[in-house]
Amino acid sequence: MTASVIAYVGLGANLAAPRQSVIDAIHALDKLPDTRVTAQSSLFRTAPIDASGDDYINAVAQIATTLAPEDLLVALQELERAAGRERPYANAPRVLDLDLLLYGAQIIQSATLTVPHPRLTERAFTLIPLLQIDALIRIPGGAAAHTYVAAVAGQSIRKVD
Repeated sequence: MTASVIAYVGLGANLAAPRQSVIDAIHALDKLPDTRVTAQSSLFRTAPIDASGDDYINAVAQIATTLAPEDLLVALQELERAAGRERPYANAPRVLDLDLLLYGAQIIQSATLTVPHPRLTERAFTLIPLLQIDALIRIPGGAAAHTYVAAVAGQSIRKVD
């Protein structure tokens, strides 16, 4: 039997009903084969970065999974498609965005997947929710996640009630 890996998924949405989309996506993650949500951050409201449109609702989910990284990526993309995600242009507003942020301590560089997520430490909407789940987490190939907080201090992020 394959041992579970702890992975982290970033969730975001800013179209339709973004709060409900993120909540529904967390429940959908828990229903993926051989995967369980083991922790989740609060929901956060953030302004778009390098994009236009309404504010985003963001969160991070910690999962335990036996899915291989590429299989998990495919499953995340399928959840996006099922929610109505379209990709008309780069950084377009979205009904749901699911990013594989971390997969255990692995560093992955393939044609379709980069882990740790390349902008994880540059975006408050991923870094702050990740730290809410695990304040001592380290970024594989990098430093402790909390050491990157100063770099995102100017980005607007507010916890949603």
